[in-house]
Amino acid sequence: MLKLSCNNLTDHLHTFFSDLPSFSPVNRRIVSCSHLRKTAPDPLRALDQRTLTLPDSVTPADRLRHGRLMEDGFSYKEQFIVRSYEVGINKTATVETIANLLQEVGCNHAQNVGFSTDGFATTLTMRKLHLIWVTARMHIEIYKYPAWSDVIEIETWCQSEGRIGTRRDWILRDCATGEVIGRATSKWVMMNQDTRRLQRVTDEVRDEYLVFCPREPRLAFPEENNSSLKKIPKLEDPARYSMLGLKPRRADLDMNQHVNNVTYIGWVLESIPQEIIDTHELKVITLDYRRECQQDDIVDSLTTSEIPNEMVSKRTGTNGSATTSKQEHNESQFLHILRLSENGQEINRGRTQWRKKSSR
Repeated sequence: MLKLSCNNLTDHLHTFFSDLPSFSPVNRRIVSCSHLRKTAPDPLRALDQRTLTLPDSVTPADRLRHGRLMEDGFSYKEQFIVRSYEVGINKTATVETIANLLQEVGCNHAQNVGFSTDGFATTLTMRKLHLIWVTARMHIEIYKYPAWSDVIEIETWCQSEGRIGTRRDWILRDCATGEVIGRATSKWVMMNQDTRRLQRVTDEVRDEYLVFCPREPRLAFPEENNSSLKKIPKLEDPARYSMLGLKPRRADLDMNQHVNNVTYIGWVLESIPQEIIDTHELKVITLDYRRECQQDDIVDSLTTSEIPNEMVSKRTGTNGSATTSKQEHNESQFLHILRLSENGQEINRGRTQWRKKSSR
C-alpha cells in the first residue's frame, strides 16, 4: 500500500486532472450536494492532515468516481446522475435503479476501505476460507423518486449485526435541495462459497471489518417499531394475483453465480395488479431472501393484498355482519412470495406498500 499525505494527494490529483484535456474545470472537482446548491470551496480543503492510505495502483474509475470516504472514516458518500435508461413509465427512476445504486455504492465503499476488489467485499480471512456475504433482508423506503437527469447523493455505512452477520444502511438525498428522498437498510450473512452453507462470523473476520464501522450504533431507521423491523408472514394459497413461469436470464446472474438480489424485486412486481401500477407508486419494499435461485430454475411470483392493522376500521352492519371502511379497500399493501415452480420451495417473501401517484 502507498501512503500519501494530504498535500501529496492534492498534487497527485491536480497533476492527473491536468493530463486530461477533455475534462472541463467543473468536472475536475469532486463535487458534493452542497456544491450544487451553492458555490463551494475547494473540496480538498475539507481533508485534514491525517495520513491517507491509497492502493498502490489508482485506476481511472477511482479517479473519476464521484465518491469519497467521510472524515470520520466510517461512512461513504457518492453522487449519481439518473440516466435516461434508468427511468420507467413514470419518467422517474425505477425501484430497480435505486436498488442497483444502493448495491453499487456499497461495493464502492467496501473497495474504498481496502476490502477485495472482486465485488464480494471480503476481508483477507474470508478469502482464505472461501467465505462471501449474501443478502438476508433488504428494506427500501422511497419518499420521492428522482427524475431523469436529477443528481442524487447516497450515503452508506456498515456495522455489526449480532453473531451471524452485518447490516448496511443508506440515506438518499436530492443534491439540488438536500432533501432526504429515501432510506434503506439490509442484513447480510456469511456463506461458504464452496458448500453454499451459512457460517457464523468469526472473531477474526469481525475484527477485520469492525475498524471501519461506527463505534456507536447508527441506524437509517432509528424510529421505534419502524416498518423495517416487521416480520413478513408467509403468503398462503390461493394467492389473488400471480405470474407463473419466470425464467432467469443470463444477465440476471451475479458474480456469486446466482440470481442477483435486484432481479427478485422485478419478479415480485410482475404479479402486482395492473390497476395498482397505473394509479400508485411503490413507497416501501421489504424482501427476505431464503434460498438461492440458479439459472435453470423456473419461478412463480404470487401476490395477495394485505390490510395493515392500523387501516382496518370495522363496524357492525344492520344484519350484524362486520363491514370495512373504504380505506381498507385501497389495496395499498401486499404480501408476496417467490417460489420454485417445480416443487414450491420458497425463494423469497416480501411486502410492498404503495401510495397514490401525485400529479407532476
